[in-house]
Amino acid sequence: MSQFAFGAGNMYVTPLQDARGNNISNPTPYPLMVLQDGSVDFSGDIKELYGQNQFAVAVGRGKVKLQIKVKPARIFAGVWNTLFFGQTVNPGLFAVFTDTTGATVPATPFQITATPPNSGTFVAEKGVIDANGNPMTRVASAPATGQYSVNASTGAYTFAAADTGKVVYINFQYSTSTIATGQKQTVQNLPMGYAPTFAASLSVSYLGKLTSFDFPMCIGNKMTVGFKNEDFAVPEFDFQAFDNGTGNPMSWSTSE
Repeated sequence: MSQFAFGAGNMYVTPLQDARGNNISNPTPYPLMVLQDGSVDFSGDIKELYGQNQFAVAVGRGKVKLQIKVKPARIFAGVWNTLFFGQTVNPGLFAVFTDTTGATVPATPFQITATPPNSGTFVAEKGVIDANGNPMTRVASAPATGQYSVNASTGAYTFAAADTGKVVYINFQYSTSTIATGQKQTVQNLPMGYAPTFAASLSVSYLGKLTSFDFPMCIGNKMTVGFKNEDFAVPEFDFQAFDNGTGNPMSWSTSE
């Protein structure tokens, strides 16, 4: 029967060089898991030669751009780093703790100390909300009713004596290195021209027949992470394939 392609298929990316141009030894290929959709776009510049008449007497193709777009829903640090950043990824996690339980302001010394999850470290405060849903005001010291102060080193929040017994919701940023599967990265501001390169392979099957693309050298040019209420986040990556030095920007095959 005729060949068709169904679904988003499977794509694998393999890091080749980091953002500084260093070759990666023993690179680990990463699958783009839960791939939602993708595309392979070819676009070329057309140049026309005209004489005295209306229609061109010759047409030639100039530059050709080979652009790939993918939307893998599975969030994984190795994939993000390979496709766009190419810098160091470290174990650990940083996040913002959004308090949904609340705590009661105690009597003297009217303090509540933030407790980061997973034995984490307090990094920065992100505001306090009172029981009515109103933001409280941060002051340097000696807070009055509706105000608070915070020790940025310890995460100790101090409230007014008049607010004793009131429920408050404390939000803060923290970091931890005790989570074995967590990954974090501080992105450095590198010089222009610095970017990681990687290889990519895509295969789409239907009824035992394959449509496959192989891109030996790619560079990322767009990363979008969008968030929507009542829906999943599906990051989008755009990258461009180019000649890897052998004169071959890509290979493709079909079962027919």
